Amino acid sequence: MDPFSQLILTISVTSFFTFQWLFHRVSPWLSIRISTGFLGLSDKQKVEWNSRTVSTFHALLVGIFCLYIFFFDDAVNEDPVWGDPTLVKTNVAITTGYLISDLLLIFYYWKAIGDKFFVVHHLAALYAYYYVLGEGMLPYFANFRLLAEFSTPCVNQRWFFEVLGYPKSSRPNMANGVAMAVVFFMVRIAVMPVYYGRMYAVYGTEAFYLVPWGGRLAWICSSICLDVMNIMWMHKIARGCYKVLRSAQESKAPAPQENGKTD
Repeated sequence: MDPFSQLILTISVTSFFTFQWLFHRVSPWLSIRISTGFLGLSDKQKVEWNSRTVSTFHALLVGIFCLYIFFFDDAVNEDPVWGDPTLVKTNVAITTGYLISDLLLIFYYWKAIGDKFFVVHHLAALYAYYYVLGEGMLPYFANFRLLAEFSTPCVNQRWFFEVLGYPKSSRPNMANGVAMAVVFFMVRIAVMPVYYGRMYAVYGTEAFYLVPWGGRLAWICSSICLDVMNIMWMHKIARGCYKVLRSAQESKAPAPQENGKTD
């Protein structure tokens, strides 16, 4: 095994244990001090709370790393299929450690956070990341997909507000709902033309045909399936956001006055 591959393996293992530590130690300790409502949660809710706290930290960490690569990694941007994957591999290694850690927690706390969809999602992502970490291919597209993590903190915050009993019409909840809709649209929907434009640009080239069939399957088919789900989710988020904003506006509107008559 070459030194860089050993480094990537070390990063993945370190990431796994770090996220386990964040879940079991850091999140409970920090949550008690930030929110008094944490102590009033049930055991199952505390498990999900800690899971979502770790999820938010991971999303912000890899999301910021993704932005740096997107704007400043010229090798990856110039050659999206076979460009130097050093930084992307590092970021994907962090995510790989997180996904394995999260899978372990899902299975161990199945009654609290068990979800077949997340199991399938994590396994599919790990399959795709194999080609990035093992073969060094498709770094641009792997990095682009991780940009979607920026929508995760708002989604998690929505759950935090809900479990703490915040009304949907409360200002914090409404502000987070609008932010969630905007960010989700920006990082998952609005970027589709850019993503598929780069995919179309390399389709049929020599670099494309050097990608094995398994890699093409993980790249193209998973992208299409994921974006179909993203469109469906965006539709639900937009409808929910519209309903909350509309109900809040109607509750603030002055009641119509009745014109009485005197005899």
